[in-house]
Amino acid sequence: MPIDRRDFLTSSAAALTAAVLPRTAAAKPHAAQPHVVVVGAGFGGATCAKYLRLWDPGIQVTLIEPNPHFTSCPMSNWVVGGFLDFDYLVKRYDKLPKYGIRMVRDRVTGVDGEKRLVHTQGGEKIAYDRLVLAPGMEFMTEKVEGYAEGAKAGKVMHAFKAGPETLLLRKQLEAMPDGGVFIIASPPPPGRCVSGPYERASVAAHYFKQHKPKSKIIMLDGHIDVVSKGPMFKAAWKELYPGMIEHRPNNLAVGFDHRTMTVRTEFEDQKGDVVNIIPLQRAPQLCKDAGVRNDALDRWCRVDFTTYESTSVPNIHVVGDPIMSNMPKSAHVSNNQAKIAAAAIIELLHGRQPDPVPVIGSTSYSVTSDHTSGSIAVVMRYDPVKKVYQRQPEGGANKTHSEIEFEYGRSWHENMWADTLG
Repeated sequence: MPIDRRDFLTSSAAALTAAVLPRTAAAKPHAAQPHVVVVGAGFGGATCAKYLRLWDPGIQVTLIEPNPHFTSCPMSNWVVGGFLDFDYLVKRYDKLPKYGIRMVRDRVTGVDGEKRLVHTQGGEKIAYDRLVLAPGMEFMTEKVEGYAEGAKAGKVMHAFKAGPETLLLRKQLEAMPDGGVFIIASPPPPGRCVSGPYERASVAAHYFKQHKPKSKIIMLDGHIDVVSKGPMFKAAWKELYPGMIEHRPNNLAVGFDHRTMTVRTEFEDQKGDVVNIIPLQRAPQLCKDAGVRNDALDRWCRVDFTTYESTSVPNIHVVGDPIMSNMPKSAHVSNNQAKIAAAAIIELLHGRQPDPVPVIGSTSYSVTSDHTSGSIAVVMRYDPVKKVYQRQPEGGANKTHSEIEFEYGRSWHENMWADTLG
């Protein structure tokens, strides 16, 4: 019997809440309160810190974040397309201390896993019983020859982390002449938000259709196809922007000449007026220095998926983008991983066993215009035998976009921010 999409999302949310809650009320804390340090106050770190305190107020939580404000990467393409102002993405951290979280505005420069110490740029040495690393990811710009020089000249940017590059890309599109070429070069998985480049092409096409109708978008895609919400994006492009978006799969960018504005791929050279290259990604240097960037290619962090504890360094947990897994690297997944990690840490600190079969939900929305969107919603349950998360029946992606999905998406973003930041 088919399940209604709204019912699916509602029941999935309820199941996820039940799945991550500690199984029993937290025991009284030991004479010395356990201390959990969380590094990074994004969708993963801020959520983990908040729920640790919500579910066990006996645990001391310190959250270290160098930035004064939270800036949302989800919805940043709306700024690129001119749908909203950048300030809308910037949120305050002022509600988190109300949960009893100690906020430290500083940058972590090192982790001593043996002594269980975190070192900060400001000179603090913070001891921990459990450490949660949620530092996002870094871009492997060295894999694109000439990228560094082009970025220094202001001729190329990834704009895949909301900030100054988001605004720069918008300004460059506004300055591009009608009839110009906008190149978006994206990498193969794994990486952050695989649907992001396709959404970016959609919002740019929406802007061009209104203001620069002779312009063109060329997507140099390291993927084998439009792999996220593919049917939905292709249908939307055909309906709204016929002939404006050219998608070229299996075409990874390997070089860029900012003097001629030429992108070199493994197969061709392509000139553009505005160039947006999103390089390959990996867990940040902090993860490598801490010993938890431990896969064979030195890119990602292997963890125990019931606790998110590193497989190489005890008492260090990793959540969000740095993890090597078959799960999407998305805001919703980071938020869910953080809750599972928080629940597991509480169990471990009190000598109990965490849930052996946790459940994760993944929902994401991608706009196709300033009033239409499509989405994907799935639930994944951990398989302790295969040691991977298995996608459960039902759920999936929209094949078409719609105005109601746009409104759902707007609400989803607001709810994610509220759940993460208080």
